[in-house]
Amino acid sequence: MFEGILEFATVAEYGSFTKAAQRLRVSTSHVSRQVSALEDRLGVKLLNRTTRVVQLSELGQRYHQQVQRVIEGLQEANQTAISNHADLAGPIRMSGAGPFVEEQVAPLLVQFAAQHPKITLEMDFETRLVDLVDQGFDFAIRYGVLAESGMIARKLSSRPLVCAASPVYLDQHPAPLHPLALRDHSCLVINNDLWRFSDPNQKTNIELRVSGRVRANSIVAAREAAVQGLGVIYTPASNVVSQIQAGTLVEILPEFVDTTRSHWLVYPERQHMPTRVRAAIDHLIAGLDNK
Repeated sequence: MFEGILEFATVAEYGSFTKAAQRLRVSTSHVSRQVSALEDRLGVKLLNRTTRVVQLSELGQRYHQQVQRVIEGLQEANQTAISNHADLAGPIRMSGAGPFVEEQVAPLLVQFAAQHPKITLEMDFETRLVDLVDQGFDFAIRYGVLAESGMIARKLSSRPLVCAASPVYLDQHPAPLHPLALRDHSCLVINNDLWRFSDPNQKTNIELRVSGRVRANSIVAAREAAVQGLGVIYTPASNVVSQIQAGTLVEILPEFVDTTRSHWLVYPERQHMPTRVRAAIDHLIAGLDNK
C-alpha cells in the first residue's frame, strides 16, 4: 500500500532521482522503479521527467502535499519512539576543515559517539567544498562568507582575523600601511587568494588577490612559513596567538582586518532531520557554547 511513497516524496523534495537515491542509500534504478510502480497503481502521472529536470505534475503537487502529511505523522511517531529509547543509532557524516573543526568540533562529535554506542561517525577534513546532498553529508562546518543556497546555517563562533609576519620578514620588507600594499608582498595563501579587509574610515570593504612564495591548504604549514620569514599570513587569530605572544610573529594592519568572519554549521534544507543528526548538532552547539 505504501510502496513507492517515500521514494516519490524524496524525489519531490530533492528534484532528482539520483539525489533521492543517495539520501535513501539505495540505487537510482530502485527509486525509479518504485515511483513508476506507484504511478501505475494510481493510474496518474506524478512526475514530469526530462533528461535534466524532474518536476511535479499538477496532480503530483496535490498528491505530494497529502502524502507529506502522512510521512510527517509517521516520522513524528518514529521520533517519539526513538526519543523514548536510550540509544540513538545510525551514521552521522560531517565535513569540515581547519584547526577549529579538528580541535573543537571533532572532539565534541567523538564525545557524542562515545555516549551512543550505536552511532557511527564519519568526519571528512578535506578542504574541498563538498555538496552535502550529492555526497550524502548530514552537515558541514564552513568558515567565512557562505555562498551556498538551499542550506540552513547556524553561527557557531565569530573569529577575528589577524594579519601578521615575522620580525625577520619585516626587517627586509617594511610593514604595509594599507591592505592594497600587500600586492607588493609575499602573501602566504591558505586555500583562498582573495583577501578581504575593512576600511574603518570609509566603512567599505577592501578586496585584493594576493600571491607569494607559499600556497598551502594547511594552516600549520602556512604558519611555519610565516614564522620562517617567507611572507605575510592572514588567518583567524586563534591560529597564531601563541606565535604572536612569543614574538615570532608580529601583527600588522590591525585597523583593517575583517572582524565579521564566522564559523557556520550548515545542513540541507529539509522538513525532517534524523533524530540522531539533530541530537548530534544539539550536543555540538551546547558544547561550543560552554567553551
